[in-house]
Amino acid sequence: MQSEKTFLDDLARLATGAVGALGDVKGEVEARVRAQLERILARMNLPTREEFDAVKELAAAARAEADALKKRVAALEGNKAKAPAAKASPTKSTRTRR
Repeated sequence: MQSEKTFLDDLARLATGAVGALGDVKGEVEARVRAQLERILARMNLPTREEFDAVKELAAAARAEADALKKRVAALEGNKAKAPAAKASPTKSTRTRR
């Protein structure tokens, strides 16, 4: 009975060591995959998050300005449409007949 207990204790220690080793392997694999992905992304010439956010803010400001200009043009065109149309006066011809 005692030998079974020591066998089970040894088996438990072995399993614990194996799980620990697997955890170490998992960490190593993750580190290598992360390093490889970083190399691939570096070659792709992607913008950083800060650059992306800066361009996003510029685009939002440009859109807001464009919307404001559209409203202004619409208001000016509306005023032009409401203004009475000036009658075209006949122009005299500057050419003389010979």
